[in-house]
Amino acid sequence: MTEMLFAFDQRNYLNCQTSFRGNGNQEYYLGDFSIEAGSAIEVRADKKTAGGCSIIRLRSNTRLHFRRSWSHIREDSTDVTVLWFVRRGSICVSHQRGYTTAAAGDFLVTKSTTPFFIECQLGQDSMHEVLHVVVPTHLLTSYIPHGLTTGFSVAATGCQFTVAQHILTDIFEEKGELSANAAQLLVETALSVISQAIGTAPVSGCAHQSLSSKRLHDVLRYIELHLSDPKLCIATVAKGCGISPRYVSILLKLHGSPFSTIVWEQRLKIASRLLSSSRSNDLSISKVAYGMGFKSLAHFSRKFKAAFNMSPSEYRSMSRMDAADRNLELVAARRLSLQ
Repeated sequence: MTEMLFAFDQRNYLNCQTSFRGNGNQEYYLGDFSIEAGSAIEVRADKKTAGGCSIIRLRSNTRLHFRRSWSHIREDSTDVTVLWFVRRGSICVSHQRGYTTAAAGDFLVTKSTTPFFIECQLGQDSMHEVLHVVVPTHLLTSYIPHGLTTGFSVAATGCQFTVAQHILTDIFEEKGELSANAAQLLVETALSVISQAIGTAPVSGCAHQSLSSKRLHDVLRYIELHLSDPKLCIATVAKGCGISPRYVSILLKLHGSPFSTIVWEQRLKIASRLLSSSRSNDLSISKVAYGMGFKSLAHFSRKFKAAFNMSPSEYRSMSRMDAADRNLELVAARRLSLQ
């Protein structure tokens, strides 16, 4: 029979870390699980055991996050492969080889023996839903000898993927009349069909990688357009780009610089350009500071001096002197050319 693995709402969602592995604390594997806060949280997972595998349907109306680190891997030494069928929303996975996004209609793989970070995002209907199968890796090897890596993803639109999903869904939804042996045989059939489907489906990793690159571009563009906002923070960037603050942090980490570094470097770069511009005489240093989102002139001066080893006023004076020297050189060059 199908049984509830967990159910969380606004009353108990903060307890998800200690309860997501079920009553016996044995389903899935160790990791850091969190649920994004909201006014009406509904997160539920139901499971059906078939042989050595578990078929789990997860539904949520809020973003979910899960991180499995090397410390978790060393602690539980679990070796299972999870096969994900994304039905609504999307799954974003940060892993050792890069970043993958699996949208609705895609097939995704994660492995418990490698670290990864997952964000389950909502679809246009504000829901997230996946059907996934937790398979002991030694069992899966019988069907896919070459193995699969975390982040492997293909579009599950072909006939074979559809058949496999139907088989797994039927096993999950049946009311207990199916014998254990029959359920195991059907799961093995589904795994065999999935193996065939993987061998013929075009890998969509490149397309998904470009999607994550586009989102990074959107984040960097949003920051650039809102540098003058003194309240600019990861939360406002996340809201403006339609993603979670944690996702923003991950994208920027992959980019190579944390949020604060990107913001201050860009603000100071533009400020230095304004101070050195020949048209900046009408701009006071305080106008430059506040125009670049600094909350006080003192804060701007400290940041500027730390970056350029001189105060804003000293930088402006030196820039004017350099400009005057360049003008003298141009005048001298013209005189020489006329002689």
